[in-house]
Amino acid sequence: MPQPVQYRGMALIVPDNDSEWKEFYEHARAHRLVARKCNACGLMRYPPTHACPWCMDLGWTWQEVSGRGTIYSYEIVAHAIQPGFKEMTPYAVVLVELDEQRGQPTPDEALRVIANLVKVDFTAESEADVAIGKRVRVVFQDLADHMALPQFTLTEEPAAGRVWRLPE
Repeated sequence: MPQPVQYRGMALIVPDNDSEWKEFYEHARAHRLVARKCNACGLMRYPPTHACPWCMDLGWTWQEVSGRGTIYSYEIVAHAIQPGFKEMTPYAVVLVELDEQRGQPTPDEALRVIANLVKVDFTAESEADVAIGKRVRVVFQDLADHMALPQFTLTEEPAAGRVWRLPE
């Protein structure tokens, strides 16, 4: 059993028998973002479930992705439920549509990952800078020799479409 890692006062652990996440976090520790790619239909999925949600096939392989994408949606956390996040509030949790499978298999369903939006020093990105349509890239926060958390940070890339923010 791997040792728990402390993150903001919480013990994080991925048990050895957690086949859906163990290898995902091994790749993250090597600073690689991966998704499961279906052997039958070729579509990728996140979270890394056993069966393909599109064709129900059980065959898959890990596929490395660029970690680049667009903010598809976001939430501003104003009241942290976990005490360790209190000092970060308000902070953004983003749903990122990755470039590799944008708009597939349908415009409403694609390869999307949820994570915190942080600056390169892993502090919370300013609430005023968060918007749907902005470009992001994955960054990995090393927590221990055996654990890294994938998170996202804004890039200087221009948005491909309209940028939109919730009204204040």
